[in-house]
Amino acid sequence: MNTFSLQTRLYSGPGSLKVLGRFTNKHIWIICDGFLARSPLIDTLREAIPADNRISVFSEITPDPTIGTVVQGIAQMQSLRPDVVIGFGGGSALDAAKAIVWFSRQFDIDIETCVAIPTTSGTGSEVTSACVISDPEKGIKYPLFNNALYPDMAILDPMLVVSVPPAITANTGMDVLTHALEAYVSTRASDFTDALAEKAAQIVFQYLPVAVRKGDCLATRGKMHNASTLAGMAFSQAGLGLNHAIAHQLGGQFHLPHGLANALLLASVIRFNAHDPRAAKRYARFAKTCHLCADSANETASVNALVQHIEQLKKACAIPTLAVALKEQKQDWSVRIPAMVRAALADVTLKTNPRAADVGAIQELLEELL
Repeated sequence: MNTFSLQTRLYSGPGSLKVLGRFTNKHIWIICDGFLARSPLIDTLREAIPADNRISVFSEITPDPTIGTVVQGIAQMQSLRPDVVIGFGGGSALDAAKAIVWFSRQFDIDIETCVAIPTTSGTGSEVTSACVISDPEKGIKYPLFNNALYPDMAILDPMLVVSVPPAITANTGMDVLTHALEAYVSTRASDFTDALAEKAAQIVFQYLPVAVRKGDCLATRGKMHNASTLAGMAFSQAGLGLNHAIAHQLGGQFHLPHGLANALLLASVIRFNAHDPRAAKRYARFAKTCHLCADSANETASVNALVQHIEQLKKACAIPTLAVALKEQKQDWSVRIPAMVRAALADVTLKTNPRAADVGAIQELLEELL
């Protein structure tokens, strides 16, 4: 038996921040990073919250939020006892907010409402039952999945993403495509998740290059913001796969941006998974649904077209090569492969990959990347 549920209430489109006007006489705790806490966007958020509310800010979030940051957040939440928690920012801020609320509830520190407001279009964290927490000492990222991690509300206002720089727009957009692709070939994929994944990918192929070139186009930003959420809904239900299992290690070991790590792996993972007959059939269908090849194309041609279009998309979005992205860390690549292989095999996202991957397969894939 399959299940499908949408537990987060969505508000989208320009001006959707106005929904925060429903909160009155509450203690509202905003969780974000230090950059956002000093940016005009925090003022935009504050202006949307009625004046009779009390506002506190926790701005200790860093990229790849750590166990230590979450513990610090739980301690502050225990002290403040807010009514409403708002995760405000990219995937790191939203993941941290969700983790802090989840663990706090286990210590009987409850809140009325958890609100997720993304300021990038990539992780889909605003609608997922997932978060990723890092252990910097071990260089490992831990993906956590639990239905209690779903935010109660998500606000998708494209006004909040028009100022995102081109490189971050490109990386987060490739993360959206990876979420859609992995959900589509996942062993838990269903008609419901397929529909979400297909629409998300269609939007990415059409609108991501425009969003990178013309970041101030509100309509394009709105499309990418929606695609991120659609893909988030898909993978939250269907799961992910080998791409994310390895990407988490590239982030943990080399601190590569998550979306970039995913983009660098996509073609190799597709070729690996396509040896599975069901996955090959699904990749071919995906290519045709996204109009990347003729409807009459055979399976092999369709899969090749999918890989080619992904490479073209990366080029159009100026995604760097792994060698360029690693910079001086390039010399450490071979040495760290065994640790990355072990951690990837233990990563929970690997469970729903369509093709089994062992030590040798992951090692070979990593060796061929550079």
